[in-house]
Amino acid sequence: MTRSLQPGEKLVVATHNAGKAREFAALFAPYGIEIVSAGSLGLTAPAETGTTFEENALIKARTVAEASGLPALSDDSGIVVDALGGAPGVYSADWAGPGGDFGVAMQRIEDELRAKGATTFDKRTARFVAVLCQAFPGGEHEMFRGEIEGHVVWPPRGTNGFGYDPMFVPEGYETTFGEMASGAKQGTSAGDGKPLSHRARAFAAFAAAKLTARAA
Repeated sequence: MTRSLQPGEKLVVATHNAGKAREFAALFAPYGIEIVSAGSLGLTAPAETGTTFEENALIKARTVAEASGLPALSDDSGIVVDALGGAPGVYSADWAGPGGDFGVAMQRIEDELRAKGATTFDKRTARFVAVLCQAFPGGEHEMFRGEIEGHVVWPPRGTNGFGYDPMFVPEGYETTFGEMASGAKQGTSAGDGKPLSHRARAFAAFAAAKLTARAA
């Protein structure tokens, strides 16, 4: 078990994605943890050579912790589409290409679903997965996983969020993550009472184990 973080500590989030950095800053706000991103520190992103979300999360967190000398938190996440055999999965970012064009990535999902005849709602089941890894300089680390079930839709809807959000409808909802306000996405699911987004679910597990709310 890794040690817990205390209010006032600085934590480096292992991302160069501004959208992810903003989500984490909002999630950590009640705990008094100062968040900086690996991108803002000029740290180079490591090659994500793992074949699972857990392996890639560990690579990123360990690299950033050692490079910065500070506690680090990484997130490896992606969309898993059942009709595509789980793709793009850990390669979700790769499908967006070197320019990070998720419009291209979403079109690829749609094209491959159509090629497989998966054109109806019931054949488009999918889930978002997020794995958080907390690491400290020296190698100490711990992981937390969150998932949210749903379906992919076409065409994409909404301009909020990032990545594949505009084509993912969580189970029990009619709106995509891209149509939801940030507060709604990070809020509580009407279906099971858990946080709605996969990242928020992983964070809830992490916070319960490792964080203490800042005194009001």
